[in-house]
Order: sequence, then structure tokens, then C-alpha cells
Amino acid sequence: MDSAELVERLREADVPEAFYDIPGVHDVPIQLDAYYFLCREADGWTVGLRQRSQDSVIRRFATETEACAYLYDTLIQLSSPPSGPAQPLEELLADTEEIQRQAWEDFDRRRGAADDG
Repeated sequence: MDSAELVERLREADVPEAFYDIPGVHDVPIQLDAYYFLCREADGWTVGLRQRSQDSVIRRFATETEACAYLYDTLIQLSSPPSGPAQPLEELLADTEEIQRQAWEDFDRRRGAADDG
């Protein structure tokens, strides 16, 4: 797979286009705080993550095919919905009092720890 094929496959898989940037093939339409990139370098290909205008190299590859496969797998896992049944909204709403109680306990515990330090 090359970069152009990668973009086609990601679009077919409904991966949000703002999740990745491939210079010369696909530019990020909206600049998010973080997105993945694939770029050609003198000695191979790099897959990285740009967060708040800072680039971090995740992995380097000898071939475009390897880099594209890695980025494809990464983005597919990132954009796929969680497995297993979702908790129905009614169940979540029924537990709001318990959730609030636990949140206040956590808050008080952390506030107490901060006061001690």
C-alpha cells in the first residue's frame, strides 16, 4: 500500500480526516491539538504524532508500505468504537446520585491530600 491507497482505505473505513496528515497526499482539514503524520525522509518513512505543534516520532520504517500499514492499523484501532455493549442511558441516569457521591468523596480526599502537602 502506498500513501494514496492509505488515504482511500482510511476514507472507506470512515476514519476522521482530521486524525492524519500525509504531506502531498492528504492535508489535515482542521488543525486539532493532536494528529498523526506520515512523511518521507532521506532514509525511509516516519510515522509520528503532532501534539500542540510538537512532532514526536513514533516509528521509522524502511519502506512506504510498512509505514502505511502501521499508520492504517493505528488509526483503525483509534477510530473504532469500543467493543462490548454500551451501558444504556437509563442505567447511567439511575446512578447519578452514586456517581456524584463518589465524585465528592474523591474531591474531598484529594483536597485533603493537597492541604497536607
